[in-house]
Amino acid sequence: MSYGYSLNVSVTDSLVTNGLLVGACWIISNILRYYLPYSNRYWYVLFLSISFSLAAIVMSKLFLSLILVDTVHTDYIIFLSNTYWLRVGVAFLLVGCMAVICVLWYTQEEEQENRQRKNDAEKLSRDAELYKLRQQLQPHFLFNSLNSISALIGSDPSQARNMIHQLSDFLRTTLRKEEEQWVKMEEELQSLELYLEIEKVRFGHRLSTSIVKDEESLHMLIPPMLLQPVVENAIKFGLYDTTDAVTIYISVLYENDSLKVIVQNPFDPETAGPRHGTGFGLNSVKRRLYLLFARTDLVETSAKDHVFTTTINIPKHENYNR
Repeated sequence: MSYGYSLNVSVTDSLVTNGLLVGACWIISNILRYYLPYSNRYWYVLFLSISFSLAAIVMSKLFLSLILVDTVHTDYIIFLSNTYWLRVGVAFLLVGCMAVICVLWYTQEEEQENRQRKNDAEKLSRDAELYKLRQQLQPHFLFNSLNSISALIGSDPSQARNMIHQLSDFLRTTLRKEEEQWVKMEEELQSLELYLEIEKVRFGHRLSTSIVKDEESLHMLIPPMLLQPVVENAIKFGLYDTTDAVTIYISVLYENDSLKVIVQNPFDPETAGPRHGTGFGLNSVKRRLYLLFARTDLVETSAKDHVFTTTINIPKHENYNR
């Protein structure tokens, strides 16, 4: 509304007043960008809004008085004085709304940054624990293999040499996977077969294995070195308390859009009971899968008819490609 004043006067008033209000909003935005008040200090935002509203209107009146200094515009100068507090109220609403929007916006940004930092810290901690769990598996298996090589050197040097070569191939394969978080099931089975060849040298004719796999499962992704501790656990429970020949059954299936691995071994309930527990191997697998998927139901064990069964379900990884 022009209130009977010329277009030139109205436009001048609008440009000067709104320009100063835009400047006030810009300054408040930059102040709140670098200094957000605590939740119990929001009076600071109110103080800024009132101060910059008053400053904008005072400067507006001053500039307009200098620009419209002619006697022709005397009535308009009086009009400015009469509407002074109304202008301050409107300016406070505009500047205050801008301040509230800035507080909400920058608070949300700060919370997102905090969440991201927390997620990054948790990821670093999780990766460090995963790495530690993987590193703990190597010495455990390596010491057993070295003990077997030591025993074979005197009785069967050729077998000892063969075992050294197999152990070298196995360790070389695991070192290549050291930095990888996921590998194809086909690669994991190749590493597992190298491990089983070493174990077969240790136990001779007493150990045999049966591996059943479907084509689809070979392309699924799996955390590296996940199966070796499970199979090692099966060998431990299947062979350590008996002198009979034992077969370890391993099934790898693609089922319900996930990878299902079943490992079965015979056991004697009287010698392989609760006193042995599930061992470090299965506990490490459970922990690794929990860290990766935040689920505790991915590893199941059961014992029935002198057969111990370990079932692992691995959900499809987001980077899976056929």
